[in-house]
Amino acid sequence: MGMFDAIMGRKKPPKPDLDNLFGLPSAAITLEAAVGFTPTGTGAVAFRAPEGKAFADVAAEVTELVSGSGKLPIEVTTDEYGYTWVVLTTEPPDMATLVTDLHAVNVSLVDAGFGPTLLCTLVTFGDERGRRLALVYLFKQGSFYPFVPDPESGPNRRDNIVELQVRDLVADDLRVEPDLTRWFAIWGAPGLG
Repeated sequence: MGMFDAIMGRKKPPKPDLDNLFGLPSAAITLEAAVGFTPTGTGAVAFRAPEGKAFADVAAEVTELVSGSGKLPIEVTTDEYGYTWVVLTTEPPDMATLVTDLHAVNVSLVDAGFGPTLLCTLVTFGDERGRRLALVYLFKQGSFYPFVPDPESGPNRRDNIVELQVRDLVADDLRVEPDLTRWFAIWGAPGLG
């Protein structure tokens, strides 16, 4: 951080630590015990996919890394905003395996030089009422936040009360994003529909 940034009161954002993803299994136990949200077995990595052979090679490597060993099925989709989602699913839900493979996807993309294109990683949960919850890891902030769609209240509505409750519950397991303005809606993300 430079002197001008210090004078203006700007802070350098924390560097993303992909090992933070390994706190998710502990958070999953907390969520299940406290509010009945259980893992769905779906997780995803979102990034802005560049064009060209270099990215195609990395995409093939990631697919081989995750599905080539017979572990998880992998699906690659693109959303309406142009972000690519690498979607992994465990059946039955296995949070430890899912997190390990999501970490491997992220590390492969970072090691290949695509770190600046990473947006987020998420893992989804559901409860007996049919509600969905995503714990979302923001790469640029190095922190998590909960996202809970509330389709009963109308299209593109969130359940902010449950989001705040989840924030408080997982604060001992995960580094939670303190700035609520960074808790972006991720409508249509894999595992939330």
